[in-house]
Amino acid sequence: MIKIARQFFYNIFINCYLVAMRAIITRHYKTIINASDQILGWGDSPRDKGWKSDVEFVSTRLREQGVNFDAVYSSDLERSRQTAMFHARLLGIHIIHDDRALNEVNYGKLYKKKKKWVAEHYPLHKIDPDFVYPKGESFRQMQQRSVDCLSSMAKRYSHQTVLIVAHAGVIRGLVSHFLGLDYADNLKRKISHRYIGDFLFDGVRCVRYDELGKPSGFIGEGVIEAPFNCPRADKPVVSSEFQSAQKNSSHSAGNI
Repeated sequence: MIKIARQFFYNIFINCYLVAMRAIITRHYKTIINASDQILGWGDSPRDKGWKSDVEFVSTRLREQGVNFDAVYSSDLERSRQTAMFHARLLGIHIIHDDRALNEVNYGKLYKKKKKWVAEHYPLHKIDPDFVYPKGESFRQMQQRSVDCLSSMAKRYSHQTVLIVAHAGVIRGLVSHFLGLDYADNLKRKISHRYIGDFLFDGVRCVRYDELGKPSGFIGEGVIEAPFNCPRADKPVVSSEFQSAQKNSSHSAGNI
């Protein structure tokens, strides 16, 4: 009953924004390389055991929310495209749009390297968002292209709802940008394969953010509370009281 009431009032909230686009963003299925703690990036990998239960969890939650989608997007990486196709079939949508701007960060030469090895040999890995990976790109560059892509969709799909299947790095970058969070502080936040981010736009500005699936590290690690009303540029992101509570909290999300 509480979930139904929450969705009812959220639909009223959405209708108050006459030019709003709603973007539901989820992560691709888990791959063998994901499960083996290796760097993936622009490479690809076969599906890991149990991948289907994660994807079905997301599809079930979307159906429970009663969301009607006008378009489905993915990156042009196979794991993202296949996941988008899985959801689209269940939603009765026959056309998938893929866009390279939604690709994971390009780790270049580090593809399939163990994450522990990368952290030891590249101390700026997931510390400095401007660090450019050898023959790859930086997190900041990836964030900029994915933010530009989502902002462009917000203009194109006003009054509409779009499902986007992307990657953990892309999701961290989008959440950090549109919620006004420091990017460097959030490069390691947990993003489950059962994550469902709910972004509401007024024009190109995200005005409200929520999570409908397994909580991300942004919520589980106390960075924000959801639903989150996005501040304007001249407003603080989080209250001083909440920042104080965050420092005193020992709660942390488990490794997903």
